[in-house]
Amino acid sequence: MKKQTTASASASASKKPPRSVLPYQTPRLRDHYLIGKKLGQGQFGTTYLCTHKSTATLYACKSIPKRKLLCPEDYDDVWREIQIMHHLSEHPNVVRIKDTYEDGVFVHLVMELCAGGELFDRIVQKGHYSEREAAKLIKTIVGVVEACHSLGVMHRDLKPENFLFDTPDEDAKLKATDFGLSVFYKPGEAFCDVVGSPYYVAPEVLCKHYGPEVDVWSAGVILYILLSGVPPFWAETESGIFRQILQGKIDFESQPWPVISESAKDLIRKMIERDPKKRISAHEVLCHPWIVDDRVAPDKPLDSAVISRLKQFSAMNKLKKMALRVIADRLSEEEIGGLKELFKMIDTDNSGAITFEELKEGLKKVGSQLMESEIKALMDAADIDNSGTIDYGEFLAATLHLNKLEREENLVAAFSFFDKDGSGYITIDEIQQACEEFGLGDVHLDEVIREIDQDNDGRIDYGEFTAMMRKGNIGLGSRTMRSNLNLNLADALGVKDTI
Repeated sequence: MKKQTTASASASASKKPPRSVLPYQTPRLRDHYLIGKKLGQGQFGTTYLCTHKSTATLYACKSIPKRKLLCPEDYDDVWREIQIMHHLSEHPNVVRIKDTYEDGVFVHLVMELCAGGELFDRIVQKGHYSEREAAKLIKTIVGVVEACHSLGVMHRDLKPENFLFDTPDEDAKLKATDFGLSVFYKPGEAFCDVVGSPYYVAPEVLCKHYGPEVDVWSAGVILYILLSGVPPFWAETESGIFRQILQGKIDFESQPWPVISESAKDLIRKMIERDPKKRISAHEVLCHPWIVDDRVAPDKPLDSAVISRLKQFSAMNKLKKMALRVIADRLSEEEIGGLKELFKMIDTDNSGAITFEELKEGLKKVGSQLMESEIKALMDAADIDNSGTIDYGEFLAATLHLNKLEREENLVAAFSFFDKDGSGYITIDEIQQACEEFGLGDVHLDEVIREIDQDNDGRIDYGEFTAMMRKGNIGLGSRTMRSNLNLNLADALGVKDTI
């Protein structure tokens, strides 16, 4: 099983590329980090060990040479990858992005260090996994897929090389990395660019008409490999692999398949289903008896990431909601890019505000089975100014990654917004003034103060404010880029023209 990559033709390289990926200037990477040994080499980027100078914390730094970004589309790919990593950064099984730097020669992505190596290497080392081990790994992988889809992201390049273990230990946590081919999508939207990696690519990608179901296919291929040690579709050439994907059948006769449970094979068949309309969804994979530990699928579907965040927001007091709105206003474009796409997906009439009907339809698209009364409650909670709709700022506040609260500079900025006179305390009068600025009606401020004011002096100091903000916040390899596909796919499809 060789590491291979397939991608489609990019935009014409004759276009003059932009000179920068980031829409703002950054400090120099080496002013903040010491660059160490090389950890890995991809087609377009090199990953190094790096050390934060002031804290001595170790990170991984992926450096992408800008000379390899040949056209504006390549620059867009890198910018979108950064936005998507921020968008997914709350998920415990996604590698966290910490900092982004750019100079005249490189774009640098500083990320959490995963020192346990690739899932690919562990498969090679072990040969194949037991059913229980494989179920645990695929549950993690499909959990990431479900989170991506519920947040309007399609990964498009799922493979064992793009999952890293955080430590070398046997019980290490698995984390997804490399979102270079990931895109934002709207339900029902069809894509036609042929991207991915040969063994893992879904047949509808090769036919150039596909949606997020392709990620489930790729995860199904990974599951087949975890259990058997070999890919389900194999040939000596790339075009041969594509022919197998388009026409071949899955082998469940060779070893070790005769001794593998029918339940495991049933799940693989449902994930590697040629018709994307009949293919099992990520959520249905997680409810499959082979995945669920007690062999009984849960009666109630899990909440999608969006619903989880809205529910957490609805339980917050008014001061905390206003503080989140302040923090949302000061976040960078890369940190909110994903939420902007999600807002546009739900705001179907492009009015700049989400109505109850739009929220109901939007939540249904990301897997919600909430009753109307529950959706109405979430709507009322997110509608900070009681206008009857959720505007963009309110949506950001309600769906923010709660890890953005943990950052000291955001807490300081939010506290300073309320502490109008700079006294170091927030008083009832100052909260009242903020309520008026936000267009809030009658708020029982005595109750708000009482809930937060730990020393009962009738006002809120910075320590009490940060305790309130942090209370109950539950934490919810090689780069593949577009290049010429040449004749391989055309050969597999039996046509003469190139893609």
